Amino acid sequence: MIPVQNRFHGHNSLRYVYANGKAIRSQAVTIKSVRNSHRQRPRFSVVVSKKVYKGAVGRNRIRRRVYEYLRQRTPDLKDVYDIVVIVTSPELRTMAAGDLTALLDQLFEKADLYKNR
Repeated sequence: MIPVQNRFHGHNSLRYVYANGKAIRSQAVTIKSVRNSHRQRPRFSVVVSKKVYKGAVGRNRIRRRVYEYLRQRTPDLKDVYDIVVIVTSPELRTMAAGDLTALLDQLFEKADLYKNR
């Protein structure tokens, strides 16, 4: 899991990111991000709808896998962002770890969130 300082708190805190965030889409994931100059640390949220996967165990597994990726990649971000990862496909639950990492790396680089590597 990611630290408490890197999480959104409450449903209203996501509203600004949904309204003003830049969206990068793939077939399985959408990333909405917006720069937040009022904070010292980036904030993350992973949204997995019941429409994507009915069972809570499966939704939580997807959420844990994406949070682990975000935890490892937080130092690579070039600035403080509010980032919402919206999962739109249940295939992330059984996707190989390397494929998941490659998919999210590609989206984060396309969104220009990483420092130059």
